[in-house]
Parts: sequence; C-alpha cells; structure tokens
Amino acid sequence: MKLKNEQIFFRVIAYLKPHKPMISMALLAMVVVAATETSIPALMKPLLDRGFTGELNEKLWQVPFFLVGLAVIRGAAQFLSNYLLNRVINEVLLVLREQMFNKLLLAPTEFFQKSTAAHLINAVVFEVNNVLSILGTVAINLVRDSLTVIGLLGYLLYLNWKLTMFVIIIFPIIAGFVALINKRLRKLNRQQQDYTSQLAYVVEEASAGHKVVKLNSGQDYEMHRFYEMAKKLKSFSIKASVAGGLNQPLTQIVASIALSGVLLIALMQSSSGGTTVGEFVAFVTAMMLMISPLKHLADINQPLQRGLIAAELIFGLMDQQPEESIQDQSLLPIALAKGKIEFRGVGFSYQQPQLEEAIQENREVLRDIDMTISPGEVVAFVGPSGSGKTTLVNLVPRFYSPTQGVIYLDDEPINTYRLADLRRQMGFVSQDVILFNDTIAANIAYGTVYPKDIDRIRVSEAIQAANLSEMIRELPQGVDTVIGHNGNRLSGGQRQRLAIARAVYKNAPILILDEATSSLDSESERQVQGALESLMQGRTTLVIAHRLSTIENADRIVVLEHGHVIEVGTHRDLILQNGLYASLHRLQFSTST
Repeated sequence: MKLKNEQIFFRVIAYLKPHKPMISMALLAMVVVAATETSIPALMKPLLDRGFTGELNEKLWQVPFFLVGLAVIRGAAQFLSNYLLNRVINEVLLVLREQMFNKLLLAPTEFFQKSTAAHLINAVVFEVNNVLSILGTVAINLVRDSLTVIGLLGYLLYLNWKLTMFVIIIFPIIAGFVALINKRLRKLNRQQQDYTSQLAYVVEEASAGHKVVKLNSGQDYEMHRFYEMAKKLKSFSIKASVAGGLNQPLTQIVASIALSGVLLIALMQSSSGGTTVGEFVAFVTAMMLMISPLKHLADINQPLQRGLIAAELIFGLMDQQPEESIQDQSLLPIALAKGKIEFRGVGFSYQQPQLEEAIQENREVLRDIDMTISPGEVVAFVGPSGSGKTTLVNLVPRFYSPTQGVIYLDDEPINTYRLADLRRQMGFVSQDVILFNDTIAANIAYGTVYPKDIDRIRVSEAIQAANLSEMIRELPQGVDTVIGHNGNRLSGGQRQRLAIARAVYKNAPILILDEATSSLDSESERQVQGALESLMQGRTTLVIAHRLSTIENADRIVVLEHGHVIEVGTHRDLILQNGLYASLHRLQFSTST
C-alpha cells in the first residue's frame, strides 16, 4: 500500500517527539540565524543615507563592528542548530534501524519468499540513510531558510510595501513550477529505487554463485545483466537530475524578472522623491539575500522527494505483520513437550506469487494427511522430489500454517501455543546449512546473546557427538575460531556436522532432520549417524532422507507421492509390500553397487 505524503510526515514527526527539547533549541538557534540575516540590510540604510554626507557620525562608526558581531552570532547559532538537529537525526535513525531489523526478524516465511535479500539489505542499510534527506539537510534548510525568507520579507514590507507586493507575485509562480516537478520526481525516484534493488540483486546472485559463473564461463552473461540494469538505473537517475535541476534555474529566472521590475519601479519612485538611496540599496540587498534561501528551498524538492520514497519503503517494511503480532494472554505456554504430534486432515497450498493478485492460483502440495506420532517415536518421510516431505515437516514449527486441517502437539493445536515456546521444543537440521560469521562456540550455542553465557561443557559434548573433536583440536583458537561467512572456512561435511552439533546443544524433545547427513562422506556419515541415533533415544524425531540406508532403523517410514501418504510401515514391511518404497530402495541399491 502506497503511503500519502501527509501520512509519511506524521509518522516521521512521531519519531521526533521524544527529542522536543533539542529540536526547540535548534529552532531557537535558527530564529537567531534568520534575525541576523535580516539585520544586515537594516544596517545598510543608515550607513548609506547618513554615512556619505561628509559629516562624521559616531554611531555610524559602530556599524562595521556590528557587522562582525552579527557574523559571529550567526556562525555560532548556525553551528548549534546543525549540531542539535544532526544529533536528533542520528538518534532517530538508530531507532528506525533497530525497529526495521526487529520487524525483519519477526516477519513470516512468506515475506522472505516475496522479497530478495538485496531488496531487504537496500532498505535496512542504504534506504534508511535517504530518510536523512527529510530529517537532516532538508529539515535544516527548510526551517532556517523559511525563517530567513519570512524575516527578510517582513523587513521589505516595512521598508517599501509597494515594491514588496510586486516581489510577492513571484512566490505562486515558483510554487506552481515546484508542484509540477514534484509529481514527476516522485514517480522517477520510486522507479530508481526499484532498479537500485534489482541491481543489488544481480550483484548478490553473481557473488553467491561465483563458482557456477566461473565453471560455465558466465562472466559475459553476468556482465551483460549488470550493464543492462545499471544502464536503466543511469537513465532514471539522469531523468531525476534533469527534473530536479529545473527548480533552481526556473527560480533564478523568475527572481531576475522580479528584480528587473523592482529596479524600474524604484527608479520611478526615486524621480518623485519617494525612495532614498539608502532605502533602495537596503531593499535590493534584502531582496538579493532572500534569493539565496529561496534557491535553497527550491533545491530541497529533489532530496525531499527521494527521502519520501525512501521513507515509504521503510514504513512499508515496518508495516509487515509479524508471525505473532500480539502476545495474546490466551496462548498457552509450554516448558517441555512430551512430543506427541498429530496431523488431522492437514493440507497445504502455496500461492503463486508471480501471478497477478486477481488471478492468483493455489498450488496444492499436501492434502488429507492423517497420522499420529507417539512421544519418542522416530518417523522417516520419503518419496520422490516434490512429494511434499519438506513442506510437511515445515508445518510443525509453524514456518507455514496448514491451509486445511490442524496439527496437534501433546493434544493441543500448535497455533494455541506461544510461537517462541513451540519452537523451543524443536531442534532442526536442514540440508541447507546456515552458519553465522562468528565463533564455533557461538554457532553451536546459537541464540545465546552473550558469549559469557555459553555453556562450554554442553558445547564440548555437542562437538563430540557430531564428530568434530578432531577438527577443533587442529584449530589454533579451538571453539573460539571465527568460521567466516556462512562457515566458508569449513568443508561441506564440517558445516553439516556443526549444524548437527547445534541441534545436539539445544537438546530439544523434538528433532527435525531434513537430509541432515547429506553432505557427509561415508565415514563421517557412519559416525554422525551413530551419534544421531543415540541422540534420538527418548525424543520424537522426524527424518527426511533420500539415502534410504540411513532410515532403515526408523520406527515408521511414511511414503509420500504428490502430497498423499501412500505407504506406511517399517523398512521390512515396506520392502515386502513391493510398492514405491521398495522400488526406490532397489534403485538406490543398484546405483550404489
């Protein structure tokens, strides 16, 4: 939903309210700046009217010293206003970043499917800086220059109201030009923002897939993609610069016309004795001083529009509904689950996000799933790719919610539990291992906020269970070794075992293993499989495995095809049934031999 300018301004102002004292002091300093600006032409009038008559006047000797004093006061007030407002700005930006990242962490899984990482990084890291255009330079110039224009305009009215009325005519003309340019700038800046996110996404993909790029000689292809997107971004940047750049020259042209008119009227008034030299010079000086802040006000338009677009993106992200928006008191707490899981008529459909909203269709992945898993039971899910295995286990920790039916944990629907409590009952190891650029200990004890709170004994036990002891001994800093971006300093098997160690450390009553041993060599797989089987004792375990040899000892094997459960039984029972499981088993056995 696109926000209106008024809505954006009100939301920005809400962030400024806690800083009223500093903002008030900054505004007071800006008033001083505006007053000193107005005082300069006021000093010119007596100096010219009485200072060049051939008679010395003691008071006129004070004028140069007044000018120096005004410059000192103006400089001090300008520095104070800039400092105070920039301090407020940085405080607000810190709050905005914190709230945005918090919203990101609490966003549902569907949100991350619809948004690229590059888009989110652009919003949280870069676009939030563009709001500085509103809170920073724009705010300072807007307030200070507006006060200066008002002060000078008041002095012009006092000095010669007839000439001033002629000058005022230029304001609605300038406002009309600005309004027309505003509309185009807003559209261009929104498109420019989209292309910036798309360009960042190209860089993200090329960086993440650098091995594929190199192996397939894809450098030219990626360069072409990058160049085409960068060219589009350049085009819209130039269009925005052209539109924004029209403000200043148009303002100068209109101001020059007004100045010419003033000169003509002043000459006519002077011929009739209505205007002195001092009055005329003071009027022209005040008018010329007013042109500079007017140009600044005109120049504000482009960064202001850019800032509004950035704020729109930021507030759009912050308006995303979290997975659990309200800590409802009716939600059930759960300290330690027994581990009974029940599926009753469960179905699930993915929406097709690439389709227009009006014609969106649902792609059915699961339907009519009915089963009960007893506490401590090990249940394996197998089937061809796309059969719904991973989707089914992802419903248990509520990464997704069933579109049909209900899932129960310990005879209570899982959506009646507090989400954090529900997920605390589950250890999860996926085939897509995610590690963090931190120490081995911090990755194993992930979720522990402070390093001093990590249980080193449990870390050691988890390392031993995951067959990582030998690797740790070879590292100079042991468990305090930083493993790099997504563990890129480790081998594939080491990364997989580190993820298993994390699940061991968590010691949850329910384990979800999605291809947990897929990246291990035969020897490591044998050792880790033994550790996992020991860990599974007394815990409800859901296992997804393509290697059927790793699940032969499961209490039950559930075979899925096209989202349906078609076979259930032990390994021995399913081999005797000679169905899909037996066929998959024979295929793997013949391939391995």
